Amino acid sequence: MVSIGGIDTAILLAYLLGVVALGLWLGRGQRDLADYLLGDRNLPWWAVLLSIVATETSTVTFLSVPGLAFNPEGGNFTFLQLAIGLIVGRFAVIFLLLPQYFRGDLFTAYEVLHRRFGGSTRQAASLLFLVTRNLADGLRLYLTAIVLQKLMGIDLAAAILVMGMATVLYTVFGGMRSVVWNDCIQFVIYILGAILAAWVILDRLPGGWTQLADFAQQHEKFRLLDFGFDFARPYTFWSGLLGGVFLALATHGADQMMVQRYLSAGSCQRAALALGISGFVVAAQFALFLFVGVALACFYQNYLALPTLPKNDAAFAGFIVEYLPIGITGIVLAAVLAAAMSTLASSLNSSAAAAVNDFYVGWRKTEPSKRHLLWAGRILTVVFGLIQITVAIAGRHLAASVVDSVLAIASFTTGAVLGVFFLGILTRGVPQWAALVGLLGGLGVLTFVAFGTPIAWPWYALIGSASTFVLGWTASLLFPSSSKE
Repeated sequence: MVSIGGIDTAILLAYLLGVVALGLWLGRGQRDLADYLLGDRNLPWWAVLLSIVATETSTVTFLSVPGLAFNPEGGNFTFLQLAIGLIVGRFAVIFLLLPQYFRGDLFTAYEVLHRRFGGSTRQAASLLFLVTRNLADGLRLYLTAIVLQKLMGIDLAAAILVMGMATVLYTVFGGMRSVVWNDCIQFVIYILGAILAAWVILDRLPGGWTQLADFAQQHEKFRLLDFGFDFARPYTFWSGLLGGVFLALATHGADQMMVQRYLSAGSCQRAALALGISGFVVAAQFALFLFVGVALACFYQNYLALPTLPKNDAAFAGFIVEYLPIGITGIVLAAVLAAAMSTLASSLNSSAAAAVNDFYVGWRKTEPSKRHLLWAGRILTVVFGLIQITVAIAGRHLAASVVDSVLAIASFTTGAVLGVFFLGILTRGVPQWAALVGLLGGLGVLTFVAFGTPIAWPWYALIGSASTFVLGWTASLLFPSSSKE
């Protein structure tokens, strides 16, 4: 177990104190729930754009994507094919789903389902979001804490508490405004961290860029396209395009964590601008991370014997502590924290929004005051923060395979919810009970696909949404007498 030096530790502490202080400052003068959960619906489109990108970039993305290109056994740039589908899918969200969220003053994505089907569908989708989001992000907090434990030589529980409490503090006091502006800062930090790491690697190669280019050409590291059709392979052109489109529709069109950002932009036009451009920024970001992976592969092959090469996912993390200079190590470790905290803060804020608007307000017999709802949102932010910290600490008692399985479940539930959105937008005669049948059936189909077949994960959203839609629509046709509600 390694331990970083005083300068690098000071950089990390300065980062943590800085994000908390910014959250406290931005939270001044909050008046109501719209101000707290949506930044009063007037955040700049470019800030929303960076927040979208930072939110979908976790520590796993920052450390594992380089490992895909680093992999000595065929690692290359084919992961970027997924970005093609993610870009196309974002524009599908803009045309199909985004206008639905700006018809009225909505707070959550699932209010659209209430308008079309009824309260039960809205609450079922929202509950599914709350359970899977907090379970998955609690485990993501645990996985990030493992990285920090190995890189910094600190206790695992301490790493969980420091990260979790810092994120809760700036989220609970600053609300969505704090989340978005901290996301912008965190985006800059982790991009800077990746660029600095790439620069250090190139500087340490005796032949510099020429050596890296020759290595990449020899091992086909910059290979981008793979037109093979195999459902079991995650990174082909077809899984990237078709699977990526539906993945983007699910994660960016039917998930409260992203929809809340669009609503904070204040208008459909500004939200569309942020969402549309974000796809290209994500593609460029992926390319940067993959380039770091190729550079790492060249570096390790130059300095180490092949049998001692690190595991793919551990290659970047090991390089950060073993080879980065003092100071730059602290910046890159801050980037690891930034990638994690941007996702966790968004999770807490969106969970509070869903709990308050989809459940709490409807359960009250009297209409609460604006001040009451503001504090309800803050209290629930703390509650969800404690839940995620508890899940992270409990994650120590789970096998790695169990953690991966739970994260897989959380990742494909949005596909089933997307199918319900399609039922609402593309049909008129499907009633609420049939939509719920479709939702349950879609989750069942996805569970079988994920754990009973070799089909790769980029196809999950397409399969989940299609099965939910077909089952719900078929149920309404087979039992038309039950459609009268």
